[in-house]
Amino acid sequence: MTTKETVVTNPPGLHARSAATIVKLARSFTSTIEICHQDKIAFADNIMSLLMLEASCGSPLEVSAKGPDEAEAVFAIVSLIEDDFGEGPHQTQHV
Repeated sequence: MTTKETVVTNPPGLHARSAATIVKLARSFTSTIEICHQDKIAFADNIMSLLMLEASCGSPLEVSAKGPDEAEAVFAIVSLIEDDFGEGPHQTQHV
């Protein structure tokens, strides 16, 4: 099992759009990925369980994975969280 701690830095926290982004990424791995916040545990491929974490900006999270690609999965999920789920001002696309 591979585990890494991180913190939500996205001002809106973990909300529906960011949770959907995590689910999409998590489903690209074969490992089972869990995200923990306080005493709550969510499967990263389940949007409802992610939303039930109620992780706001500043919330500490623990990302863990077990399986053949666990290290890559944890790295990818943590990187996504630390990049504000791709929603930061530097990610904004102008039309």
